[in-house]
Amino acid sequence: MKKVKRKLGKYELGRTIGEGAFSKVKSAQNTETGENVAIKVLAKSTILKNKMVEQIKREISIMKIVRHPCIVRLHEVLASRTKIYIIMEFVTGGELFDKIVHQVRLPEKEARRYFQQLIDAVAHCHSKGVYHRDLKPENLLLDCQGNLKVSDFGLSALPQQGVDLLHTTCGTPNYIAPEVLSNRGYNGAAVDVWSCGVILFVLMSRYLPFDEIDLPTLFSKINAADFSCPSWFSSGAVSLIRKILDPNPDTRIKIKGIKRDSWFRKDYLPFRIKDDEQVNLDDVRAVFDDIEGELVSEKSVNSDSSPLEELVSKKSEYSEGGPLIMNAFEMITLSQGLNLAALFDRRQVQ
Repeated sequence: MKKVKRKLGKYELGRTIGEGAFSKVKSAQNTETGENVAIKVLAKSTILKNKMVEQIKREISIMKIVRHPCIVRLHEVLASRTKIYIIMEFVTGGELFDKIVHQVRLPEKEARRYFQQLIDAVAHCHSKGVYHRDLKPENLLLDCQGNLKVSDFGLSALPQQGVDLLHTTCGTPNYIAPEVLSNRGYNGAAVDVWSCGVILFVLMSRYLPFDEIDLPTLFSKINAADFSCPSWFSSGAVSLIRKILDPNPDTRIKIKGIKRDSWFRKDYLPFRIKDDEQVNLDDVRAVFDDIEGELVSEKSVNSDSSPLEELVSKKSEYSEGGPLIMNAFEMITLSQGLNLAALFDRRQVQ
């Protein structure tokens, strides 16, 4: 007897292709267009229990707004009585991290192409006022044509009215900019640029520029930008990397400067994007109006607010009611002598 496939609206569900602590991901097909998609399934009860409403709402809203060929596209959000379904582009080429690990060394031309696509994606995010804050090879996927796709906007930040600097200490230690550790506030754009520089170094070398076992020593080297480039790096690559991994965020090269750099511009083919593309956030609003009603009644939203401001709480950057996740950086300040590296990196680039 032929097995009847489960359906979610116009989507025909396939097998489970991934599972995490709070969700599972299923392959699916849009029966109207034939397009393959990935559907992330989250239980509402889990979201509420772990106080993750604001974080997930922010991530979904951001992903719908930062539409670019080098960013994983979020198509729409659906909900049932008990679950939330996030329908996304199905990216089949795996993580860039795995390509780095399994290949002897990327040729400089290939590393530059990935870096160009990364900078294009990050520049687009910044043009929308979005700062990723956790850029690393594990969050960079590859499609079937080998093009890069930025994913995982769970730690992303949005601009807040009257606030120029961000203050939350977050990210992955080996890729984190020195000013994030200072607790004096930081510019989200400059922090993303630093992480891009570390990624470029890793792409070309297969190892990290800052890679110490104990975190106090690691942070000391990051603060001093204490690293050296391998002999096989071209002079143009070395020059650009040193401009990016400048510990002073005020003098660190900016995205515009990177795009003018002669090494960067070699064989550069920027993607054409439709900047006037209309983004509909009604589905996100409907899903989260429902789930937030289960938490507390929300304050009425100012009618002059933008769609993004309506969907993303302005308190999210400083909220005390966020997800129940230990802030490892706070723990580090209390435990300077401990080796906490295992808490952060699931794998080390060798």
